[in-house]
Amino acid sequence: MEIQDILKQLRENNNLTQEQMAARLMVTRQAVSRWENGETQPNTETLKLLSREFDVSINTLLGSPRQLICQCCGMPLNEDSMISREKDGSYNEDYCKWCYADGEFTYESKESLLDFLVDHMPNPENIKDGDRRSQFDAYLSQLKHWK
Repeated sequence: MEIQDILKQLRENNNLTQEQMAARLMVTRQAVSRWENGETQPNTETLKLLSREFDVSINTLLGSPRQLICQCCGMPLNEDSMISREKDGSYNEDYCKWCYADGEFTYESKESLLDFLVDHMPNPENIKDGDRRSQFDAYLSQLKHWK
């Protein structure tokens, strides 16, 4: 979906006219119209405001141009409901809600996350725990949070 279609759908799903949406975002009705016609796009600050006002990630607003992956555990973040939040309620698109919530990390160290993964991840091939730990560690070491 293109950004113009996403913005129009967001407005319509919230039963807003272009004028009402403009008032919520402190822009003109013409600006909303130009976004929906694909003539222009909201600037960065307006995207942040859209994200807060309508509880949707910026990545979703932009048509999900990139596959988000938690930079702590590596989980794909396919839905906004999986994305972490800051204390102010804004999205933090770098982490899942299980690794980072309300401005704080769940795992104090990579070792504590590795312990959790070894204990809770399925092991259908019955790989030894030490080998699994090494595999998980190699993967996690590539993520921004653990570099």
